[in-house]
Amino acid sequence: MTDPQFIAFLVAITLLTISPGVDTLLVLRNANRGGWKDGVVSSFGICSGLFVHAAVSAVGISVILLQSFWAFGALKLVGAIYLIWLGVQSLTSLRKPIMEGVVTVAGNNFNWSRSIREGLLSNVLNPKTVIFYMAFLPQFINPEFDLLAQSLGLAGIHFVISMVWLCALTLMLCKLKGCGVGRRVEKSLQGMTGVVMIALGLSLAFEQRGK
Repeated sequence: MTDPQFIAFLVAITLLTISPGVDTLLVLRNANRGGWKDGVVSSFGICSGLFVHAAVSAVGISVILLQSFWAFGALKLVGAIYLIWLGVQSLTSLRKPIMEGVVTVAGNNFNWSRSIREGLLSNVLNPKTVIFYMAFLPQFINPEFDLLAQSLGLAGIHFVISMVWLCALTLMLCKLKGCGVGRRVEKSLQGMTGVVMIALGLSLAFEQRGK
């Protein structure tokens, strides 16, 4: 990737990570159930699932490339449109309440195998993550090089960012205990994610049209 492409990847994947979703809810729930260990181990399970999605995406991209480079370009255009759609969804969801309520930390019901299993299955079986990886990774992959290695490398970057974010949420929850998660902060993150996703999608879409 060129430097601008790498920066675009980091921005998009970071916004995807901090946007409240199923993974965030699971980590907060498990941290509430079994303390910081439960949250951290659940985060590891969730982030490990990213490599599964990367491998599946690489296989799918390989099949498309066997058909034609035109099909690969079409896939990238569809991915750009999908980013725009995700941004619109983030903005429209601002009208809905997000993760309301007070969360307290129990901290005495931790089972590491259960935590990993729940996190891994939550991520691997999430169809939104499957679709996102299939549409998103081709934007930053060079078809002239090994697709699997590139996909796993990008997933590795996503793994690090996600682990840092989810573990930070876990530790923050355990520190605050009864304070819960601020609804205004969640809405701000959701709105920022929506705007940047739309802008990035439009940029990638026009880039594809210009080729």
